[in-house]
Amino acid sequence: MKSAFIGVALAAMAGAAGAAELGAVDEPIKLAINEWTGQHVTTHVAGEMLKAAGYKVEYVTAGMLNQFQAIADGDITATLEIWSSNVSDEYYKKMEEGTVIDLGELGLDAREGIAYPAHVEEMCPGLPAWEALKDCAQIFATAETIPMGRLVDYPADWGTPGADRMKGLGLPFKAIPAGSEGALIAELRASTERKSPLLITFWQPHWAMSAYNVKFVDLPEAEDACFTDPSWGPNPNEVNDCDFTSTTITKAGWAGLKDKWPAAYEILVNYKLSVEDQQPMMGAIDVDGGKVEEVVAKWMAENEAKWRPVVDAAIK
Repeated sequence: MKSAFIGVALAAMAGAAGAAELGAVDEPIKLAINEWTGQHVTTHVAGEMLKAAGYKVEYVTAGMLNQFQAIADGDITATLEIWSSNVSDEYYKKMEEGTVIDLGELGLDAREGIAYPAHVEEMCPGLPAWEALKDCAQIFATAETIPMGRLVDYPADWGTPGADRMKGLGLPFKAIPAGSEGALIAELRASTERKSPLLITFWQPHWAMSAYNVKFVDLPEAEDACFTDPSWGPNPNEVNDCDFTSTTITKAGWAGLKDKWPAAYEILVNYKLSVEDQQPMMGAIDVDGGKVEEVVAKWMAENEAKWRPVVDAAIK
């Protein structure tokens, strides 16, 4: 995929005549920091773009599911990596109220699902077909789940999508929430090194997908009826008996953003990030031990042509 920045840069240069006022440059723009490395990269790139425009930026730690009240109240200005498959009802409520506004898509090609390291196929013949998990659940069992298999689900703050699928499909697995993104990675690393069985809820883009040769289970294709009509799908008694819906990754902000920081609003709306740009930075942090700030600063210096036109279009 070509860098998603290219189209934005051209559009930004074409619209340079419509540059906006900076607004309240004496007050910091506060960006939400959620619980995963990719989001940290996304947010710090945006923050550096805002700083290049002349703004002060603060990073505020906020739970992904509970950040929207703070945004509605103006305590957080924007959040920059919202996965449509994993948001709270509060998000949609605030959007309907108009206290949280849409800032457009981020540009990442994404997928979420139930996954496993490739070596697990030798232990559970029939994978990646989901039906194979019915017959080999016991190989995934642990002391806390026996006689059921163990699914390592997302951290509790991210919702329960893995548990929902196990119940919906009638699979004999108990979903155990991971403590963090780091805990999910530790599970993948340990399984790969020991060649042990592992079923996990995971996503791409993520450097671990290639590092640990992670594959997705083939679940029934998602349709809207899957989530509302129990009679739809292979389990006539449950909803959620299907794959994750196609994931859109968007940005959102405080309703007062455009009036208080007009140019910042333009920058954040036009800001895009590609998988090809984000994923190596994630690896530099999680695999090589780099600091987010240093990794992002290096990328910014080496890729000015990708982000500078967006900033210039907003302020010149």
